[in-house]
Amino acid sequence: MKLFLIAGEASGDLHGSNLIKALKQKNQSIKLAFWGGDLMEKAADIKPLKHYKELAFMGFIEVIKNLGEIFKNFKLCKQHIVDFKPDAIVLIDYPGFNLRIAKWAKSQNIKVYYYISPKVWAWKEKRVYKIIKYVDTLFTIFPFETEFFKKYNYPVEYVGNPLIDAIHDYKKEENKELNFKLKNNLSEKPIIALLPGSRKQEVSTKLPVMLDSTKNLDRYQFVIAGAPSLDLDFYKPFIENNDASILFGQTYDILENAEAALVTSGTATLETALFKVPQVVCYIASPISYAIAKRLIKIKFISLVNLIFDKEVVRELIQHECNPTLIREELNTLLIGGPKREKQLKEYEHLIELLGNGSASEKVATFIGK
Repeated sequence: MKLFLIAGEASGDLHGSNLIKALKQKNQSIKLAFWGGDLMEKAADIKPLKHYKELAFMGFIEVIKNLGEIFKNFKLCKQHIVDFKPDAIVLIDYPGFNLRIAKWAKSQNIKVYYYISPKVWAWKEKRVYKIIKYVDTLFTIFPFETEFFKKYNYPVEYVGNPLIDAIHDYKKEENKELNFKLKNNLSEKPIIALLPGSRKQEVSTKLPVMLDSTKNLDRYQFVIAGAPSLDLDFYKPFIENNDASILFGQTYDILENAEAALVTSGTATLETALFKVPQVVCYIASPISYAIAKRLIKIKFISLVNLIFDKEVVRELIQHECNPTLIREELNTLLIGGPKREKQLKEYEHLIELLGNGSASEKVATFIGK
């Protein structure tokens, strides 16, 4: 069997890597090619044909400014698929790009699997019709997604959430460093994690505000989870006048040892919750992108934790509210002894029950290998 996988961002690289491991366990002779990142490369033991760090454009204005590069990427991806001649393609999230590839692949009579559903329940609901038309099988990871697609009479395969597997695998690692702080030359102060995102645009807007909010919290140390697609030189201007450390490739280690966290919206909010770390969600977009999104997006919340519960479990500070004063005030309520800490931790326990026992990657691999 030959499969071509496409992941366009860090979270897709994580899910793609675990899917590759499961596919190889099911069929050792499987042949793979992919667009993705370092984690998928490690799992497959081959290099990506295109690294996702060259694809990460976010926001309406940013996409428009990079349209020429995006069209080149479409053309290159199609050529890579033609050259590889796969039995099927596996698209992992990244809908703006992947749904166009799905349409083209269908015209070439290539089977299309989609893992991690586009967030059509949040915005661009008309994309549902593209999914129905061009995707042979859609794998959903949240219970509410399955319910959403029922109103379109489109059968999906609910496989549970792959982050459950990723975190379970991390926690059972035998050779994990016992003294995280010593290994990374950190002090003995309690850690507050800063997760400002994985793309240049979002880190540039959110990290300075996060760092400003850390002032007057001298009894804590602040550790930034560096994005794998960015390098230290990119972060240096942000941290040179701030008392914060940055670690790459250790996001789960940071969360495992953190007392609280400041997190940008996205997959990281759910990862932080699954590690049972109280969090404040911080989000800033360009003014034009935000104005457009506010008109189009119809959901009440931006963090996955709140979306799953359909209520505010974690505080979301968006645009003008995402300022150092409000972030610091909310963070103080979540530190040990703070009035909101225990309530948020109890909600996390319920969240873990809702998402189930995992095995998402194995279920997807089994279905594809039928």
